[in-house]
Amino acid sequence: MKRALVTGITGQDGSYLAELLLAKGYAVHGLVRRTSTPNLERIQGILSRVTLHPGDLLDGGSLAAVLGKVRPHEVYNLAAQSFVPASFSQPLFTGDVTALGAARLLEAIRQRDPGIRFYQASSSEMFGKIRETPQRETTPFHPRSPYGVAKVYGHWIAVNYRESYGLFACSGILFNHESPRRGLEFVTRKITDGVARIRLGLARTLELGNLDAQRDWGFAGDYVEAIWRMLQQKEPRDFVIATGQSHSVREFVEKAFAHVGLDWRKHVVVSKRFFRPAEVDYLVGDAAKARRLLKWKPRVEFEDLVRMMVDADLARLGGKRIERARRA
Repeated sequence: MKRALVTGITGQDGSYLAELLLAKGYAVHGLVRRTSTPNLERIQGILSRVTLHPGDLLDGGSLAAVLGKVRPHEVYNLAAQSFVPASFSQPLFTGDVTALGAARLLEAIRQRDPGIRFYQASSSEMFGKIRETPQRETTPFHPRSPYGVAKVYGHWIAVNYRESYGLFACSGILFNHESPRRGLEFVTRKITDGVARIRLGLARTLELGNLDAQRDWGFAGDYVEAIWRMLQQKEPRDFVIATGQSHSVREFVEKAFAHVGLDWRKHVVVSKRFFRPAEVDYLVGDAAKARRLLKWKPRVEFEDLVRMMVDADLARLGGKRIERARRA
């Protein structure tokens, strides 16, 4: 039985990946930071089938200890400080976790077992101020946030360990991928949560930032399939994972409000406090390499993704509205 270690297992991607690995017969282990209030909500349904280990990307010793205990065949590094706005207010912490955390994990693998196959979660935010459209594996990076800068370091340190030490290390340059498990601080989930609250009478307005920013949005459940396929190849390679279609935040808003029969213009308030200091205006990926070598393509369409997220938030908040009415 193959053993996999997943950092960030309690996050959106980690939870979907863990479910996929379990379905494929893996023994799944997850790295979790010790916190006073652990957030295991996303993996609650599989909690009895995975093994969690305390550890931290800030602590190389803990990483080496977990590797020695689990002896994984594959390691998926999905953990990061991944909220772009927070990276502007916490640039040093973002760099320590997102950039140097990847280096600590790679070094622990090199010392413990260089035969481990390693996946690094790279990001389309690395492209930032884009040099060409669409963006592909050979497109130069020009990150526009401390998060993007940190991800560039994590990406290149994986390349360096592959070329210097012969590690099977590869990176997936994933464009934006969403789901009902997305954190509420991210704009897509903020939108669908806000739409559900307004539709249920729990709120009247939704404050947002730049509505003109355009992103290549896919479904996280589709993207973890590509992640797994990368580590099943004969040779380690880096891949762009994307839908090849770009949509504006405004379009996401329109679709979400229309799904519940509301006019977004009556509820959305644009606030400058939600604008980034340096904006990434337009991202769209070319996943031709992944289609050709991984035999991968996205299944969930943009409009279906929006509806899926709105419906999930309606279901979640609908129960809260009923409970509030009972208390009243």
